[in-house]
Amino acid sequence: MKLRYSPTSPYVRKVSVTAIELGLADKIERIATDPWSADTDLRKSNPMSKIPCLTTDAGDPIYDSPVICEYLDSLHTGKKLFPVERDARFKALTLAAAGDGMTDAGILLLVETVRRPKELKWDWWADRQTETMKTCMAVADAAADSMGTDGDITIAEIAIGCGLGWVDLRMPDFGWRKDCPALADWFEKISDRPSFATTMPKAA
Repeated sequence: MKLRYSPTSPYVRKVSVTAIELGLADKIERIATDPWSADTDLRKSNPMSKIPCLTTDAGDPIYDSPVICEYLDSLHTGKKLFPVERDARFKALTLAAAGDGMTDAGILLLVETVRRPKELKWDWWADRQTETMKTCMAVADAAADSMGTDGDITIAEIAIGCGLGWVDLRMPDFGWRKDCPALADWFEKISDRPSFATTMPKAA
């Protein structure tokens, strides 16, 4: 398998953590890709020209991170990161959606406040993304006591943990720990898990 990636993407990190947890990391060739480059051929594999994008051993492209993670989970016959039992499955998927939603809003906020020209910035939009991040974090905070750290985990823990890691990297002054103490305690513990510790993002 081949994975198109960039080193600081929280969505790529989700895939990397998933692969490590499933014992599949050594079966994936990583190909550094700049999705914003005019010269990239990424759109041939992913029509959205986004990373991560996985090419299977059969040559089929799979995107984006939720689909890639579930595909990798389907290759593993042991403990599932996507629970099989219905209630547990949809609980995990819903929490994972909150994690992804937090990250999506964070990226939109970063674009709006840092990368958009000053004369084009829209305060209402920035405020909306900030509120989305906070409400998603509140959902995760309420669920923190039920989320794993050193035992079995699901795609929910992976999505939330990778999202928080990205927030700390790109928005170190966001100050989420004060409002979400249970989530902060959980994040500190899961950050020591080998799959998280070895994929900790570093500023590019």
